[in-house]
Amino acid sequence: MKKIALWGATWVLLVVVLLLPPIVVVTEALKSGLLASLATLKDPDGIAAIWLTLETTVVAVCFNTLCGILAAWLLTKYRFPGRAALLVMVELPLSISPVVSGLVWLLLFGAQGWWGPALERAGIHVAFAVPGIMLATLFVTLPYVVRTLVPYMEHQGRDTEEAAALAGAGFWQILLRVTLPDARVALFSGVLLTTARAMGEFGAVSVVSGHIPGLTETMPLHIESLYNGYQTVAAFTMAALLACMAMAAVFLRSAPAAWARYREVQE
Repeated sequence: MKKIALWGATWVLLVVVLLLPPIVVVTEALKSGLLASLATLKDPDGIAAIWLTLETTVVAVCFNTLCGILAAWLLTKYRFPGRAALLVMVELPLSISPVVSGLVWLLLFGAQGWWGPALERAGIHVAFAVPGIMLATLFVTLPYVVRTLVPYMEHQGRDTEEAAALAGAGFWQILLRVTLPDARVALFSGVLLTTARAMGEFGAVSVVSGHIPGLTETMPLHIESLYNGYQTVAAFTMAALLACMAMAAVFLRSAPAAWARYREVQE
């Protein structure tokens, strides 16, 4: 009886917390019909928001994947003074509110910030411009590749890498041909988590972007602008598109494990 009650409570929780919100979003988006919903996506500001979100996501994923791989290698293959502090710093974006991190970038690069006036005199705009959005997104998505790679690399040990080094392989050969092929599932998971977070980031980006329609509005910011402007169908349509993009990344994350189980069953 307890098992059935626990099973039922779990499913109720999953439906209410995980399934109901996207269902409501899609229902509201289609309230006026599919054609009306799709027509809202032709808005120039909406198209600009989609492209800015994709560009920001690509930059964040590429940069943080490379930095995450190198940081995970450093943290797992070497022991050095300050290693524990570096691990804490990597986790910092997960514990700090995104709004606070956005305020920090504004303090540094805003018109009244530490470096903002000098940069603006040089014609470089960071706050209330695309570079500020990029910096804010890079910060909040920094930990994911590192967090997924570190446990796996620690489990790997160093035997195969030391053998490759004795055979004359260089750093990049060892990394690309020995370490990463074994850690590809963990790396793939970290990349997809970074992708999903970059697409959906709101707090930090909201602070540094200035909410300029068509210029510095990402999809989450554009959704807020549409909803505040009582454009409900357009807001929920954009929200449904963003949710589908993020959920696709999350579902892809489970694909390698599902494929491995399928291979085991077939064998």
